[in-house]
Amino acid sequence: MRKSVLCSAAATLVVALGLGAARADGLPGMRGHDHTGITVPDMNEALTFFVDVLGCKKAMSFGPIADPEPNGTFMKDALGVDPKTVIKQITLVRCGMGSNIELFSYQSPDQKVAQPKNSDIGGYHIAFYVDDIKAAADYLRAKNVKTMMGPIPITEGPAAGQAIVYFNAPWGLQLEAISYPKGMAYEKDASTILWTPKDPAK
Repeated sequence: MRKSVLCSAAATLVVALGLGAARADGLPGMRGHDHTGITVPDMNEALTFFVDVLGCKKAMSFGPIADPEPNGTFMKDALGVDPKTVIKQITLVRCGMGSNIELFSYQSPDQKVAQPKNSDIGGYHIAFYVDDIKAAADYLRAKNVKTMMGPIPITEGPAAGQAIVYFNAPWGLQLEAISYPKGMAYEKDASTILWTPKDPAK
């Protein structure tokens, strides 16, 4: 009886602390996605877009960061970039109930300025959950944000129930607004449910 009670108490503690979310053979102590880092061409422009247009909140800024030694290799060893690279500024923003976004302003001798497409290797986008996809699309267009076709409803397959619209930051960063107010079809018999900002503790 006492053993059963102890086991039950231990199981309750594991759930309460979120310790059951990561597999034992995965990254030790992994809790979840903390932030996404993005290098931007102009920090002021990026902050104006994320804060004034999208509604994120600035949390903090710091920098610059560079190797104090003229011929040092700290930046290469720590970040895999050119040794002469300077991080001029780092700013973190919080967007609703999602994870954080870390904006970088870099200066580097070998810096490339091409923005990858979604179809390119290394291409990416950031998606924001919205309650009303049409209202979100209308808002973005009213703000003269470059917006792709949509909202596009998904009506078949495991993702049925969601609607999406892609849009771009002024410098070309790819973003997405997504909504699935009644959930998605896969949830009915899935053993793993995707995390959602609709219910971040779930």
